[in-house]
Amino acid sequence: MIKCHLSRFMGERKIKIAELARATDIHRNMLTLLYFENAKRIEFDVMEKLCRYFNCAIQDLFEIVDESEPATGIK
Repeated sequence: MIKCHLSRFMGERKIKIAELARATDIHRNMLTLLYFENAKRIEFDVMEKLCRYFNCAIQDLFEIVDESEPATGIK
């Protein structure tokens, strides 16, 4: 399973979804799906925009976790 750390990145910087959508030109619905980890797919350009905005690498924003491990973090 792939875990998305968008909610953590946004929380650390106190950024709202609407603000991130305006700054990155990513649709609010896509950001909401990523924020709550409900997205089924993501476009490469969306990953690139998020990584550029947060000045991070893809592996900082997304992580592969074993589904048998207990969930960590805030959801």
